[in-house]
Amino acid sequence: MNIDNLIKDKYETLTKSEKKIAQYIMNNKKSIIYGTMETIKKNVSVGDATIVRFSRKLGFSGFNDLKIDLAKTELEENNIDSSHDYYDDIADRLISTIKDTASLINPSDLNKAIQLITNCHKLYIFGVGHSGEIGKDFSKMLLRIGLIVQSETDPHFQSQMAAMMTNNDLVIGISLSGETKDTYDSLQMAKKSGANIISITNNNLSSIAQISDITLRTSIEEFLNGGSLAGQLSQLYVCEVLIRGYERQNGVDAVSLREKALRSIMDKRLNN
Repeated sequence: MNIDNLIKDKYETLTKSEKKIAQYIMNNKKSIIYGTMETIKKNVSVGDATIVRFSRKLGFSGFNDLKIDLAKTELEENNIDSSHDYYDDIADRLISTIKDTASLINPSDLNKAIQLITNCHKLYIFGVGHSGEIGKDFSKMLLRIGLIVQSETDPHFQSQMAAMMTNNDLVIGISLSGETKDTYDSLQMAKKSGANIISITNNNLSSIAQISDITLRTSIEEFLNGGSLAGQLSQLYVCEVLIRGYERQNGVDAVSLREKALRSIMDKRLNN
């Protein structure tokens, strides 16, 4: 039974506050999937306990269980009656991801982020899981324009690094949901040390975005598939935008730097 039918079935048993939650969910399903309990609390003015109690009345173990059910329904609906071959659907999805992410770019925030990268003494990149791997790729991309960056995926090492930072340092935190606890904890410690924080995430209301000086948004639809190619592509696109913006603002001779990088590895090829 989908969420609308569940709500209709239980509606008369709900309290006044719970009915407000029900109405909000039925009208804002995507906000629920990609948001947190804070999303509901800010829009409906209810407490955590009321949201959890409402979720359980519908038969879920809690709010996250409700979110997963909503995401499953959305994913199933998106896969029904496709008129294209699956490989065309994949291509369309990736193209849409780039366009959607591009539409979320705020030029002012982007320029401020580039300025922070330009002015920082040391630059770190924090992420775990798939986002951690994106961070490693980003550090390699930055190396090609002359920036030596430390990308760390181990939360223990992240914490140690964060504790040693100063207000001259910058951390770029990468998390698709913006709710990754390990990344959040490390960024929070870095912030306490005085470091500036840039986050790359798809949710401006997320916990990580809330402690960041600047948030650059990604676009991804599948809540159940955060490790998808589309999700990673949206993150890499933002990374590439930062790099190109840094080159322009700082007059970087990117061709010359790439030539140096290429020549440094040519001797490692078997056939020259």
